[in-house]
Amino acid sequence: MNERGQALTERLTKTEREQRWANLRPVDAATLILIDRKGPAPKVLMGKRRHDLKFMPGKFVFPGGRRDPADRDMPVFGALDGHAETRLMKRVQRPSLSRARSLALTAVRETFEETGLLLGTRDAGVPEGVPKGWEGFAEHGVFPNLESLQFVCRAITPPRRPKRFDTRFFACDADHIAHRVDGVVGPHAELVELKWLTLKDALQEDLPTITTVVLEELGERIAKGFAPELPVPFYYMQRKVFQREVL
Repeated sequence: MNERGQALTERLTKTEREQRWANLRPVDAATLILIDRKGPAPKVLMGKRRHDLKFMPGKFVFPGGRRDPADRDMPVFGALDGHAETRLMKRVQRPSLSRARSLALTAVRETFEETGLLLGTRDAGVPEGVPKGWEGFAEHGVFPNLESLQFVCRAITPPRRPKRFDTRFFACDADHIAHRVDGVVGPHAELVELKWLTLKDALQEDLPTITTVVLEELGERIAKGFAPELPVPFYYMQRKVFQREVL
């Protein structure tokens, strides 16, 4: 591990956290980082969570959530990049292409549910026979386009936390926003506001520690060309110390 990776794992290890709950199996989850690279400095889309939520109240986060079994059944336009497929199947029990694909779709669906943004294309007509949770894509004639996604990071919540997620972080250029539904974000929603922030400005917001680490990993990836073949860091805790592997 290089010096930068060591510093990031040490930051995660030193973060104060209670670990007093019964140990849970991590739940598959996925997150999407939308990136606007048109200006002089890349910007990412982040949302602020409501202050009365029990999980990460008031924090700025990327849209995302747990995988739904129905995500496997959503028709798509374009295949997930081969590098992403291979890495999504590493270090998991019962790996499959279907599971890898569904994780990418989870990130797309959760982004729509939390922000009103539909990622994909209208060039392929209207998707038919969509599963529960995907009705908005059929209504607005948008096929998710998995070709637009990069798999950029993976992180597992430490043991003995009240909730545990095995989260895959995907990134996508903002050019792939096909439609926006207004009124999804607001004072009574999960996210009360959205902000486009440079990586530097994002790090000044109230963020979960893992989000600061992912932002720094993303900055390194962008600096190296934001290519799908670049390695994917994987963070997890072992014997109370965070580890960083490369998938």
